Amino acid sequence: SITWVIPNFVNLEKLGWWPSQKKIVYGLDIQGGLHLVMGVNVNEVIKEKMVRLSRSLNSEFKDQNIETTSVTVEKGQEDQVQIVTASSEATQKVVDYLEKYYPATLQVLENQGTTLKVAYYQTRVTEYKKQVVSQAIEVIRNRIDEFGVAEPSITSQGEDRILVQLPGIENANQAKDLINRTARLSFRIVSPNMPQAQVMELVAQAEEKGNYTLGKVASVDEKTVEAENGGAETEKALKDKLPKERLGYQDYLKRLNEDLKGQLPKDTRVVFEKTANAVNLEAGKIPYLIETTTDLTGELLEDASVSFGERGEHEVVFRLSGEGKRRFAELTGKAVEDAKAKGQNLGYIAIVLDGVIKSAPSVKEKINSFSARITLGSRDPQGAQEEANFIATALRAGALPAALEQLEERTVGPTLGADSIERGKQAGLLGGLLVLIFMLVYYRFLGVVANFALGFNILLILAALTSLGATLTLPGVAGIVLTIGMAVDANVIIFERIKEEMRKGAGLQAAIKDGFDHAFSAIFDANITTAAVCVVLMYFGSGPVRGFAVTLICGIVTSMFTAIFVSRALIEFCVVKLKMKNMVSVN
Repeated sequence: SITWVIPNFVNLEKLGWWPSQKKIVYGLDIQGGLHLVMGVNVNEVIKEKMVRLSRSLNSEFKDQNIETTSVTVEKGQEDQVQIVTASSEATQKVVDYLEKYYPATLQVLENQGTTLKVAYYQTRVTEYKKQVVSQAIEVIRNRIDEFGVAEPSITSQGEDRILVQLPGIENANQAKDLINRTARLSFRIVSPNMPQAQVMELVAQAEEKGNYTLGKVASVDEKTVEAENGGAETEKALKDKLPKERLGYQDYLKRLNEDLKGQLPKDTRVVFEKTANAVNLEAGKIPYLIETTTDLTGELLEDASVSFGERGEHEVVFRLSGEGKRRFAELTGKAVEDAKAKGQNLGYIAIVLDGVIKSAPSVKEKINSFSARITLGSRDPQGAQEEANFIATALRAGALPAALEQLEERTVGPTLGADSIERGKQAGLLGGLLVLIFMLVYYRFLGVVANFALGFNILLILAALTSLGATLTLPGVAGIVLTIGMAVDANVIIFERIKEEMRKGAGLQAAIKDGFDHAFSAIFDANITTAAVCVVLMYFGSGPVRGFAVTLICGIVTSMFTAIFVSRALIEFCVVKLKMKNMVSVN
């Protein structure tokens, strides 16, 4: 616990050997920041999806030699696709084709001779609406990572709203511009002309030479000392080279690729993928060298979904438009050819969303079809499912960009947050002090034991919150203060039970044993009901409500441990080892 808690009070960043550098992250209401509620225009996306579907079906029918006159979305009926065929024979072919390739997706609403009206099943529409919100969240999260905000909160509200909370942010206008930017998805060939290890080395050299990293500006102290000892550059010249503010991801990419000009192969640039467990791109990034001359944009992508292969492995299946099919065939063909020219068996295609690589699947051969699949192979099922959902959401985010409308904005100043947390500290200290005094006066030596257990309990709570990476909000502070008051309840029940046993004539050791054993059921029942409420709040609540529940349930677990085990160990140590026979007063 001490290992986890100390970094919250002492700066140990220079001690690389210290096991943990994690700190409790303060929420929006404590450190200030930006609160936004964004509306997602899901209905417009569904209409756009129907238009894309009509174009895709038209290309597919031509590819299957099914004669159709038109495949359109009629005005006033944007939730349907009207298909007009050349003959009743062609109509039947259309029906058969839809039953084979769209069995659980499209239903035929009307079939009148040469005219068909098809639409998505309602369950699919509901699913698509959820996907629209989830892909909008993914796009926003991707951009917030670029902005470098620690512990952002991005959650859905209802069917078409997204709550965005950015603690500690100072430039609110820049953040809003970043969130509202149109999503850009592209497929790029990963260049086989330079090994990834060499790319990483070049990036490290460029950062060291330019004295910058993603999101951070390096200190000039060491360079300044060198300059003063006869170096060619002056301190002012060194400082002038540094950016005036933190480097955002796009700024960092631009500067890095400019610094690497002449060292990279022609028509290539460096972009990055975020490592699996990294909080944001600053915490962990993997460089890739991609080609800039070949490109397939998200506008040519129709849809993406998670599926399963013949052996049960997870796959991401995506569909392309007619133009997308042609471009994707060119892209995959060139990737394989370039790889073979360098003596490699596989080519790689990077899926890039807003300049960040979401995945870089391998390609064995040229793919010339309306659909393609990314196979994740045999791995942990849960991890594969999460990765498949992640890639599919990223693809849909580029394929169906949803318009975001700002519905609500609140900016919380850090001064207000500092004042709030100061008052929270005062409340916690006053409440804790009153509890300590009461226990000492009423239970005397047993009160000392209870107070020690209470202090240990608070240490455990802070350690748990730090290790979980929880965000501490004002309701969370309230949860800790409430835990301080509740924590001694168990001790009160145990101590009173011990007194009761001693009044009956039991010896001190027997009274202690019976007191703890008999009190356990009452303590457990009381805490388990409170914990059940906390679980409900964590599951259904969001933001401050969830923060309160997290701190309270941590407090319940730690208070039961300290009251039942720590207190008993201390009391038995004093009685058995120190021979303290008069520690309990029955009056």
